[in-house]
Amino acid sequence: MLSAGGMNDLAGRVAVVTGGCGGIGFTTVKRFLGAGAKVLLVDRLQSEVDEALTRLDSKDALGFAGDVSSGEANAQFFRAAAERFGGIDVVVLNAGVEGVVRPLIEYPEAEFDRVVAVNLRGTFLGLKEAAPHLQRRGGGSIVVTASVTGLVGSRHLGAYVASEHAVLGLVKVAALEFAPMKVRVNAIAPGPIENRMMRSIEEQSGTGHADQVKAAYNAQLAMGRYGTNEEIAELALFLASTRASYSTGGVFLADGGFLAQ
Repeated sequence: MLSAGGMNDLAGRVAVVTGGCGGIGFTTVKRFLGAGAKVLLVDRLQSEVDEALTRLDSKDALGFAGDVSSGEANAQFFRAAAERFGGIDVVVLNAGVEGVVRPLIEYPEAEFDRVVAVNLRGTFLGLKEAAPHLQRRGGGSIVVTASVTGLVGSRHLGAYVASEHAVLGLVKVAALEFAPMKVRVNAIAPGPIENRMMRSIEEQSGTGHADQVKAAYNAQLAMGRYGTNEEIAELALFLASTRASYSTGGVFLADGGFLAQ
């Protein structure tokens, strides 16, 4: 259940959320709308964007279908948010893909390139396009949804792990470079979360035995359970708000105690 705290943390603010139709992204959009923000959600397919807007049923939500790995698309959706709502204060770079689950020596080159294009190039382009918009508003916050695999290895997820390690490097560089603009940049590093991405990893890791794969993941978590989309959205709200006004360049774990062991 979402907490009552921070109910109006984003009142009067404008946010852009990429990957806004996925589990974490859509829940973050809902949480931000509930906190008073106007939100542009971005995702790849127009049909999914339209469905998400119908579910949200809010005059303060706008949608954009585009590929985050495209510089032109990034320029377009940030411009669309600024023109519709008058500027941008908060950006959540949440779009990401897990790729296939394969050993490195069997990993398809094209799939490696796809994962890196979405996760790493998409974050790079988002940071690059977002900062000037936030600077024009006198500053703001960028939150990047990364992964605990940006801090450790994980067998058979080479492209995903490599991209997430690099994403955390970009977050630190951006935090240093954007601080004079009064733009904060932080990353969230979730562990396993109850959503489509983990279902995909479970099913690919143990065909016909996804439940056993999930049990093995749970056994590695101090809290003994997966996290929820709502728990990640709540952390994103905190980092987006002025309650995190002295936080930049941080990597905020939401991993159920996985790295504590």
